[in-house]
Amino acid sequence: MSEAALAIRGVSFSYPGRRVLEDISLSVAPGEFCVLLGLNGAGKSTLFSLITRLFVCDSGSIDIYGHSLLRRSRRALAQLGVVFQQPTLDLDLTLVQNLRYHCALQGLDYGRYRDEIEMAMRHIGLTERMGDKVRQLSGGQRRRVELVRALLHAPRLLLADEATVGLDIHSRQAILDQVRERCRVAGIGVLWATHLVDEVQPGDRLVVLHGGQVMAMGSTARIMQETGSETVHQAFTSLTREDTA
Repeated sequence: MSEAALAIRGVSFSYPGRRVLEDISLSVAPGEFCVLLGLNGAGKSTLFSLITRLFVCDSGSIDIYGHSLLRRSRRALAQLGVVFQQPTLDLDLTLVQNLRYHCALQGLDYGRYRDEIEMAMRHIGLTERMGDKVRQLSGGQRRRVELVRALLHAPRLLLADEATVGLDIHSRQAILDQVRERCRVAGIGVLWATHLVDEVQPGDRLVVLHGGQVMAMGSTARIMQETGSETVHQAFTSLTREDTA
């Protein structure tokens, strides 16, 4: 766990009068694509808020590459790239202005990253749109720019919270391919939160979150075997079914 890209141990969190996460433990290894699968309201976004230190957990610990989020937060967060559920690009700035602004926030010299940015934008087919305002792009194009931005400072761990929500199936697949390629080539750990079962692939590590608790964790194949399921959808339904009797 100490060498994990992300190590979460016994984390719990409550809003006033309501327990949201209960004794959450999970890890993501470097170079591993881990899917955090849960219905809306399962606690995925709250967990991401704890990892990014927007919230502080009631109990437990979170380490990023061995750096305690509580005691060495700056070093821990420096390893992190994030795509939040809600879009965060400024719609009235151009693509290049958004990326310049991100560089300024990260303390990066935009001039030193210019070639890397142009190469990344070429890779996602948006080189000729660099001078366009973000509001002129499609939803899928905006998300791909957000991924470029999140990876610009070469983080070793990427968090993506419902990064494909509201997109068509082709845009979703293009973004998943983009992230999986970065995971494979650069060896970064990825925690991909989604409620969409079809975003899980056989080689992924899978964590099923339901009602603020981890219901299953391991390889997709193992979870399917343990639940006696033929598909991920069947396994997920079995693990999240609530007895209404």
